[in-house]
Order: sequence, then structure tokens, then C-alpha cells
Amino acid sequence: MKLGTEAHKELFCQSFLDSHLTYEPETIPWPELDEEALARLRGIPFWRVALETEQQAGVMVNAFAETVQDPLIKQAIALQAQEESRHGRLLEFLIQHYGIEIPEPTPTKVPTKPEQEFVDFGFGECLDSFFAFGLFGLARQSGYFPESLFTIFDAIVHEEARHIVFFVNWVTYHQMQQGWGADLFRGIHASWHYSRALLHLAKSFGSDGGSGGDSFTAASSNSFIDNLTPEKVFSVCLQENERRMSQFDDRLLQPRLFPRLAAIALQVLKLLPQGRSTPNTQISHSKL
Repeated sequence: MKLGTEAHKELFCQSFLDSHLTYEPETIPWPELDEEALARLRGIPFWRVALETEQQAGVMVNAFAETVQDPLIKQAIALQAQEESRHGRLLEFLIQHYGIEIPEPTPTKVPTKPEQEFVDFGFGECLDSFFAFGLFGLARQSGYFPESLFTIFDAIVHEEARHIVFFVNWVTYHQMQQGWGADLFRGIHASWHYSRALLHLAKSFGSDGGSGGDSFTAASSNSFIDNLTPEKVFSVCLQENERRMSQFDDRLLQPRLFPRLAAIALQVLKLLPQGRSTPNTQISHSKL
């Protein structure tokens, strides 16, 4: 299948539409948590940032959908807006249901440049989701919360995987429709956006993950897993990314940059002398 063609558009749009899950946050069978698990849940610092991010994403993606002329692409992006908004409602319900205290979230804003914000958001999600897949897997392996809670959020993580696969196919199709057919031009464009996402991630690591910024991948939990090493993080991120991406049609493009960089980093780390693990390593959690 040739990228940028009508067949490509129909494949990435229809695949996204057909894989939509129907559920409502209010009707999910939320598990009863014991005092220890409840204290852990309430102690995670990124709930406000997570809620703000999802709520703003729903508004932003919906605003962009309203500007799209192609009926099929418009339908798919409008569906993503619904899913982002639903993530916001899910987090809002979880916060209320489990009595998690957070500061008042910042009100949402309608973007002035919706396409630019959608593109920035999409590249940022590709970065966030790669680490989120692995860190979700690590937290699950540790038994930090009951499996019933991880089961609920597994569907949400899968939705984020759908979003980034849709995005990389849409942005490629969009660029080729605009005459950006050369791999070099598209590669430069993607590198620039990924650089911005990495810069934002670095700033997030240097700030209080629970009190500001619009990215919560770098929010520090300090307590999910002890004795984490970079080698362990990269290894599980790669395994989980492969598992998530294997569920999609292999004719679709997938985010490749960060898996490749992580694979290189992992090989380098394996050649280095074994260092000491850092207890309570700060790890990330992204876009439940």
C-alpha cells in the first residue's frame, strides 16, 4: 500500500473507527481498595496534571476536528476528541470515587491554532506513550495495585496506542497531500517536533510533576518500584511497546524513533559495568 493515497487514508481512519471501545466511566465496576492500596492511590502526585491534560486534550482535538474538511478524517479525529474527553471524565470520576484530594484544575481553553496544537500533542503522545507502556507494565508486575484496577486502565492505555498509530499515519498522509513526499522533509519535520517533546520532558523532570505543566509522563511517583535501573526501564518499555504495537495492522505506520533510540541505549548500557540501582527511582506514568 502506498502512503499518502486514498487507500492509506481509508485504512488508518477505518481501523481507528472500528476499534473504538464503548464504555462509560460511571458504569465501570471500580474495585474496593484496602487502606494500603487506597493510600498508594491517593499518594500519587500527578492526578491534577493528568486530569488537566485529558480535559484540555478533549477540547483541543475537538476544535481541530471542526476545521477538517475531509469527512472520513473528520469523523476519526472527532472520535479521538470523544475518547480524550472520556479519559478526562474517567479520571474525574476516579478522583471523586476514591476521595483523592487535588487542587482545582485549570479551566480548559479553546486553542487559537488547533492544527499546530494537534501536531505538537501527537508527537508528544508518541514520546509519552512509549514510556507509559513500559512503566505501566512495571507497575503491574510489581502488584502495586490490585489487578482489577490495572485491567480497567489497560483499555485506556490501549486507546492511547490507537491514538499514536492514527496520528503518525495521519501526519504522514497530511504531509504527502501537501507535497511533502520526500522522506527527508518529513524526517526533518518529525525530528523538530520530537526535539520539542524531549525538551518539554526534560523540563518536566526538573519541576514538580504534580503541580504544573501539561505533561505528566515525567511526574515522579517515587514509590512504584524500588531498585529500578535504566536498563530495566528500557528493556520493559521495548517489550511492552512491541506487545502493544503488534495488535495493529502491519500495513499501518507506527512510531519508531524512540523504540530505536531505546534499543541503542539498552545495548550501550549492557556494555557498561554494572552500577548500583537507585532505590525509589523516579519513574514516569503517562496518560492513563
